Amino acid sequence: MVREQRIDPEVEVIWEDFHAEVNVPSEQLRQWLLTRGSGEESFGPNPDLDLPQPGRHILRVLSKRKVDLTPEDVEVMRDAIDRIRSLMDEKPRRGNADDEWRHSLLDLGHDVLVER
Repeated sequence: MVREQRIDPEVEVIWEDFHAEVNVPSEQLRQWLLTRGSGEESFGPNPDLDLPQPGRHILRVLSKRKVDLTPEDVEVMRDAIDRIRSLMDEKPRRGNADDEWRHSLLDLGHDVLVER
């Protein structure tokens, strides 16, 4: 007999919100983070360890199934949702700040150029 795992309704909502806000596929996010993490220097022996935070945590959550989430994963999702929404509310008018703003969102797995 297979036991059905019950997911907390709050976690269900957070899962849905997280996947709505984090709209960059995991491999694309990983490539972006590797680019950001490399800066002017070459990669170390294990490039995944050099990924910037919180992107590395977001990437880890993206690789999980909902039933495998830990309380720490749920916190990462909450934080990502809050940060993305906060940055979206602070959209600059134009100019250099626009690139910085978009890059900050990409670090969190959100691309403003992807239509919802």
